[in-house]
Amino acid sequence: MVEPVRIRVETSFADIAADQWGRLAGASRGDAHMPYNPFVSHAFLSSLEESGCATAETGWLGQHLLLEGDDGAILGALPAYLKSHSQGEYVFDHGWADAFERAGGRYYPKLQATIPFTPATGPRLLHRPDQPLIETQSGLAEGLKELARRHGASSAHVTFVPEQEMPIFEATGYLHRTDQQFHFLNAGYGSHDDFLETLASRKRKALKKERRAALEHGISIDWLTGAALTEEIWDQFFTFYMDTGSRKWGRPYLNREFYSLIGERMADDILLVMAKRNGRYVAGAINFIGGDALYGRHWGCIEDHPFLHFEVCYHQAIDFAIEKRLARVEAGAQGEHKLARGYLPAITHSAHFITHPGLRRAVADYLERERRDVETMGEYLAEHGPFRRGENESD
Repeated sequence: MVEPVRIRVETSFADIAADQWGRLAGASRGDAHMPYNPFVSHAFLSSLEESGCATAETGWLGQHLLLEGDDGAILGALPAYLKSHSQGEYVFDHGWADAFERAGGRYYPKLQATIPFTPATGPRLLHRPDQPLIETQSGLAEGLKELARRHGASSAHVTFVPEQEMPIFEATGYLHRTDQQFHFLNAGYGSHDDFLETLASRKRKALKKERRAALEHGISIDWLTGAALTEEIWDQFFTFYMDTGSRKWGRPYLNREFYSLIGERMADDILLVMAKRNGRYVAGAINFIGGDALYGRHWGCIEDHPFLHFEVCYHQAIDFAIEKRLARVEAGAQGEHKLARGYLPAITHSAHFITHPGLRRAVADYLERERRDVETMGEYLAEHGPFRRGENESD
């Protein structure tokens, strides 16, 4: 490194200066040294903590690694948590935990370097642009391993890692895991009709019919962002979120205070797509706006209408990305139904450091087979997408 450095661990974002963190992650869409990702912003991460969603009480004890110079300036960072469970991660290791504990091991606590409740790829090895890249990132990856040893943790997991960061983790002894999501790739379309023209005729007609059907019964769509995100609007959206969340996973991870905090701190980075009928909102989806991508997160409704979920979550996101010239839409975890709506298979990556040699060998063998399966499935699905033959082959 250019200067002597040390690693410090902070348990709370309240003790990390927002301006210093912003120099690593970008404070807004206009000033990042990499494409801005709203989920690694101090505003988002501190809101998760301050609202009580990601705290020691919920099994997310902050263990954020800060690489510092002698003057105390933060040169690099890795957001991480000591965890007593595997909830809210979207990269599933329950089978590893069960197998290890049946064999007499203790899987928890473990370290998790991720953004809580957020299955979106984004930078994990944050660094200041004036620092040596490889040395800074390697120092953070090694620091996470050492922190796992000090805690007596079974493992350290870094999830939704950008592909370009994976060589750093592999070089420092982490295992490589892949999975699959579905992303819309904006090929410079001037309009939604331009995008539809790239689809096979039958698929194009089906999507046009689906969009018309979704807006029957007098439904209209609003895009709300910035100052339009009032507390009244958050009340309505939270009702949608709680309804769907309670049905899907029993206990939703996020609380009402979290939405007030992000509405106060990062409203310009948020897009609510809200469906209105008879003068009131009946459904909505929250999206986060990055430097080059729109990230779809949660959806909910208080009235059921055919195809409305697809319209609010997927078609409207494509419309927004095309209008704002964003390169892609990442529509969250899983969901092969997204393929027919123009979202193509995309590989996601994660890195895993296993301290126990026996468990490491078993996991490494499993991951080698899993990577092949993920690649094969992605190729198969891409071949059966809605595009005319030859479209998007390079993607």
